[in-house]
Amino acid sequence: MEIIVDVMSGDNAPFEMIKGVCLASKEVTANFTLVGNEGKIRRIANENGFDIRRFDIVHTDEVITMEDDPLSIVRAKKNTSMGVGLKLLAEDKGDAFVSAGNTGALFTGATLIVRKIRGIQRAAIASVLPMQPPVLLLDSGANVTVTEDYLEQFAIMGSIYMKKVYGIDMPRVGLLNNGTEACKGTPLQIEAYKRLMDCQSINFVGNVEGSAIPFDACDVLVCDGFTGNITIKSIEGVGKMMLSRMKQIFNSNTRARLSAILVSEQLMEMKHDYDSTEHGGAPLLGISKPVIKAHGSSNAKAFKNAIRQAVHYYDTGVIYEIAKESEAFGPNK
Repeated sequence: MEIIVDVMSGDNAPFEMIKGVCLASKEVTANFTLVGNEGKIRRIANENGFDIRRFDIVHTDEVITMEDDPLSIVRAKKNTSMGVGLKLLAEDKGDAFVSAGNTGALFTGATLIVRKIRGIQRAAIASVLPMQPPVLLLDSGANVTVTEDYLEQFAIMGSIYMKKVYGIDMPRVGLLNNGTEACKGTPLQIEAYKRLMDCQSINFVGNVEGSAIPFDACDVLVCDGFTGNITIKSIEGVGKMMLSRMKQIFNSNTRARLSAILVSEQLMEMKHDYDSTEHGGAPLLGISKPVIKAHGSSNAKAFKNAIRQAVHYYDTGVIYEIAKESEAFGPNK
């Protein structure tokens, strides 16, 4: 298996990305192609003792920044680490692509360069919420506006992902809304509720309020990308705040520190469960080949886990199953 990695994009690139690839290479059976400025890649590797002799390097001079227009990846900035990496994937020179770069540009590039699965109207970013058990949220940032058709396809793709990747036989699908009643929400949510209720390919359990997300209300949660992005960032922020507050409490005095020792194992388990870096990245469901979006602020650990996710995503055959299901949708609209 060949993993193509954009090592120049992201807040901590290229150091953390190169380190992440080196860590991943010790845990997964795969070859790696690093895409980026070869001079910088080799300099950082030499300065930090990273062994990159086994990796191929494809040189590029440009980088898509977080401020760039998404369409620049196919217009003004075609020779970027992200754009070249996606082209390599489209040309079958790799099996999966991982980047921590500009979300809009990655989504646009994946859609226009790698292309969608036939029958899928819109791809979606599918993020695993750091819950126990995990919840797959889609869309989590790509499609600001959606239709009930998109939400139905998101639900089907998300169900296939949770079945193949997490082994859930009948994933429960929820529609993120401001109330549980069928009449709640905007006209979009009301129509989407009807559409999801009638869909025979999913196990729809109804509307899910934000307060119910952490309490095992569903396995797949669908919504528009604007709402989804706010939701996931709010959950991540609250999680970090709670962990920070608990650390302060357990370090406040001697009795608290002794209490922390007694429950240290349970605390570490909880930290692991709610640590977003453990999940690494989010697949772009609906794209014809594996494309993984790592968090923009990924450190080496998070990027390593994004690469591991890319390998697992490829091995489980999720794309093949989505393609089979999407035959009923007809040609792309």
